[in-house]
Amino acid sequence: MNQEAVHLLAISGSLRGASSNSKLLHAIGALLPDNVSCEIYAGIGELPHFNPDLDNDDPPDSVRAFRQTVKTADGVLLCTPEYANGVPGVLKNALDWLVSSGEFVYKPTAVVTASPNPRGGNHANESLVLTLTMMTADIVEGGAVTLPFVVSAKFGENGEITDPDMISRLSPLLQSLADAMDRKKQAITE
Repeated sequence: MNQEAVHLLAISGSLRGASSNSKLLHAIGALLPDNVSCEIYAGIGELPHFNPDLDNDDPPDSVRAFRQTVKTADGVLLCTPEYANGVPGVLKNALDWLVSSGEFVYKPTAVVTASPNPRGGNHANESLVLTLTMMTADIVEGGAVTLPFVVSAKFGENGEITDPDMISRLSPLLQSLADAMDRKKQAITE
């Protein structure tokens, strides 16, 4: 398949400065196929609390900008920790702003939950996939991965992923996401 240039939007579900999930998103660039550019969205903490009364044709500026960023991406990668056996509130809030506006409809999407615990954030992963499926996101084949025991030791001093198991689990997910983005872009341009 001749792969066109595609644009991936990566969103971390954590606001913590030393977040392993945010670190993972920054390191993923080295694992992406050559035809994929990646933008990391860092504004979910700036979105107001979701309020259906504000979810109209004139939403807050930060919501409008977020919706446009998701809309123009060819695909989305969400990487999140698990908090209290669920999706962190800041990420769920961001997704709530996209339910009625439809930016995720048929958008190639993948979900990674990374956690220091042995379950790898499986509850958050399942919950996030359920929410995205309801939003009609196209969860790509193999596009929901949990990564247990994610700690700083799995990253090099320059932030690169050094753990072979993490690389072997992420590489097929990223290739599947790139392929889905390429297929969708080709279908739109034909």
